[in-house]
Amino acid sequence: MNIKASAVIIPLLATLPLGGCFSQNYTHGHVISNDMLSQVTVGSSREQVELVFGTPSTTSDLNGEAYYYISQKTRTTAFLTPDIVDQRVVAVYFDDDGYVRDLANYGMEDGKVVDFISRKTRTGGSDYGFLTQILRGAASPSIGL
Repeated sequence: MNIKASAVIIPLLATLPLGGCFSQNYTHGHVISNDMLSQVTVGSSREQVELVFGTPSTTSDLNGEAYYYISQKTRTTAFLTPDIVDQRVVAVYFDDDGYVRDLANYGMEDGKVVDFISRKTRTGGSDYGFLTQILRGAASPSIGL
């Protein structure tokens, strides 16, 4: 091996074991646990939802009011760009009287938006485009979720 090649390869090989040493996981946004999800059911009031989940990340008034709680888990290794490990959107849909009419916990599975409560693939609806953008990475970890 010539001197130029070894001057490049040896430092690279020496830093490989260190790559795993600087790996850290970060959580951004509203992480809603299964215990929290079990406390909010169809028929719960808006106030109960806010008491258990907190203030939503964003809201919508399309076809009735909805609260969205967005979370993202990332892994950062050394000086590399963070990798998105998991993204979730918990959606709470209210009826006209301010009570929960539906609840969903969306994430991505095999490239499709899936509700992890009903285990059904999301195929449409007024907020489908919004959910798809969030879960496919239109949101960046640097936006302060």
